[in-house]
Amino acid sequence: MARVLSGIQPSGVLHIGNYLGAVRQWVAGQSSNEALYAIVDLHALTVDIDPAELRSRTFETAVTLLAAGLDPNECTLFVQGHLHEHNELAWLLECVASYGELLRMTQFKDKAGSRESVRVGLLTYPVLMAADILLYQAEQVPVGDDQRQHLELARNLAIRFNARYGEVFTIPEAMIPPVGARVMDLQSPRRKMSKSVVSPQGTVNVTDSPAEIDRKVRRAVTDNENEVRYDPENKPGISNLLELLASTSGRSPDLLAGEFTSYGTLKAAVAESLIGELAPLQQRMQELREDRDLVLGALAEGAEKARELAAPTLFNARSAIGLLAPR
Repeated sequence: MARVLSGIQPSGVLHIGNYLGAVRQWVAGQSSNEALYAIVDLHALTVDIDPAELRSRTFETAVTLLAAGLDPNECTLFVQGHLHEHNELAWLLECVASYGELLRMTQFKDKAGSRESVRVGLLTYPVLMAADILLYQAEQVPVGDDQRQHLELARNLAIRFNARYGEVFTIPEAMIPPVGARVMDLQSPRRKMSKSVVSPQGTVNVTDSPAEIDRKVRRAVTDNENEVRYDPENKPGISNLLELLASTSGRSPDLLAGEFTSYGTLKAAVAESLIGELAPLQQRMQELREDRDLVLGALAEGAEKARELAAPTLFNARSAIGLLAPR
């Protein structure tokens, strides 16, 4: 069993794309790997966020993951900020990283843009991400295209540290995640559904009521034709609806396309399928919200399991780099 680490930011309410494209894959893979799943709350601090909202979002993310089927007996689910080891190792790695290679990070350039005032954490968070990975000697890290550069930085820092100070870190490998749903924004179907992009009518949240889901799906952007055909390049709106229906029915979008003769009937079927998919999740989420001690207990247990792996790595890194150990 490979040790696999994945993380999710509590930067907003999880939407159907997060759930179908990632969370369901986590649940499916938790027993076939030594899986660690982190709610990376420290990364959320790179942008302005209300403290009470961050706490609420972190708790709600944990509720959603547990409700979706992550089992603390099968995997290690924890909050990044509950372990000081992340911050300490990040500093050691910052003293190995170079300013130039952080400036070359594509996401930093995209997010910083031409703004005069940018938080230092936005520049250095790829090093914290490297610490998240290396701290647990993760062998495989599922990454999408937008995170490949950050994983490559983690690999480079591990190789550099090992070469200078001795073998401490496992060199992680990129893992192509299992094929999940390709969920696009309902109002801008050429753009992925996102927690960070404000698109209230284009985003179906896992907490949306049946009426909200039905309204958003029925208002989804399509095209001026009337043929239901799976063609992501030329018919992105219709293809996105077919992808959603396929991901909740277990059938292929190409085959599903042949069952509909109008956009209206397709939208009705998609709304009904999403409502049915989310109903048990929402019910379990409500039960967990009412049992706060259960959720916090699961996170505390996960933090202890994570620390058993993190503490020895940090100790070895501190010793290798030359820090005097406390008595």
